[in-house]
Amino acid sequence: MTRRLLAIGAVGAMTVGLAACSGGGGGSDENTVVWSTWGTPEELTRFEEFNEEFMERHPDITVELQPVASYGDYHSKLLAQLTSGTAPDVFYIGDDKIGQFVDADVLLPLTGLMESDVSETHPDDFFPGLFGAAETDGEIYAAPNDSNPDVLWYDTQALEAAGITEDPATLAENGEWTTEKYLEMNDALAEAGLVGSMFWNYWATHYSWISAQGGTAYDESGAFVGNDDAATVDAVETLGDYFQDGTFVVADTMPEGAGADSVFVTHKAGFFAQGRYTIGTVSSAGEQDSYDIVRWPTPDGQAAPTGVATSYLAINGKTDATDAAFTFWTEFLSAEGQVFRLSGGGNAVPSIAGADEVVLEDGYPAHAQTFLDMRDIGFEDYAPEARVPGLSTDISDLFLKLYEGKSDAQSTLDEVAGLVAEKTAE
Repeated sequence: MTRRLLAIGAVGAMTVGLAACSGGGGGSDENTVVWSTWGTPEELTRFEEFNEEFMERHPDITVELQPVASYGDYHSKLLAQLTSGTAPDVFYIGDDKIGQFVDADVLLPLTGLMESDVSETHPDDFFPGLFGAAETDGEIYAAPNDSNPDVLWYDTQALEAAGITEDPATLAENGEWTTEKYLEMNDALAEAGLVGSMFWNYWATHYSWISAQGGTAYDESGAFVGNDDAATVDAVETLGDYFQDGTFVVADTMPEGAGADSVFVTHKAGFFAQGRYTIGTVSSAGEQDSYDIVRWPTPDGQAAPTGVATSYLAINGKTDATDAAFTFWTEFLSAEGQVFRLSGGGNAVPSIAGADEVVLEDGYPAHAQTFLDMRDIGFEDYAPEARVPGLSTDISDLFLKLYEGKSDAQSTLDEVAGLVAEKTAE
């Protein structure tokens, strides 16, 4: 899943609208499963291939795909279908929307089915940090289709041009990939007239940095506490300083014609925080041999949990084809299903144990294991934030003010704390 394509749809009233849903929708009978997702043409072709193989294994079940081309249109269309009782039996939900659907009580509870004898996807098979807002009060309402840890891609040509001789991935393997070392490299890149690091302005950037630097954004009760945590304030102050002096760049605001992908493949930036889909970007430019990946730096050089973007697969709570829908759901998400969908240059990382071969099969990038290591300990957006429509985006807007020099670290975190308290109390 490509985070930069996940434009936020206008679904602020989603919870109210979903609560009024009635009717089932989906297939015409209990043996027909209609499912929906967004995706690129290549992804949709792979999904159709999965459908064909599934129906060969289950000749008594008919599967129909209803694709929606744009992520920006997807959830509003799904909302309308749920409201009118014409929604698919099974459907994708973005990680920025999942909490709203769960709270609206329109999804089929899945824990019991996942623990049953017919399941190929038991709860413990998934990496626990990936459920995020899809799990509440011990009940699972959706599971991650796959995942994309935001690794730090780096350009060896750019590092060399800045006089940097140490390799970030080698430093990480030796427990020496420290925040100090990373910032030194960024300083050298800036001194050489290059961009130090590029980041997309969304939850995984600021929360990954905070976590990697030993800070705490939310406590176990779900309250935002970052503004009262010294390590968090210090981390955000450093983050703001590096954006404000131009060493770090917000990829979202880069000018047309000189966007982040273009800058990266022309060796004008040292680091770029993105997922596995970046393989396609550097390969299309014929520059793949110049790039590798590394985890986020930490003060002591040891690995820390950082953000992992996901999307989810859910079942319509009013489906008339529960058994067939779950059979499709569990096989789609199973290790075998994820290998089928992600092998051969797939753009994501499996969310379930037993499918890691798809990440390592081509030996690219050289430290591809980093994707898996980061996924294993990573986390989805914090559930209290993800459950409130638009809250994550509003918080990112506050961080953008910091990055543009219109606010300082303490003020930014105080504003975030106030916004979270206000929105989660509603």
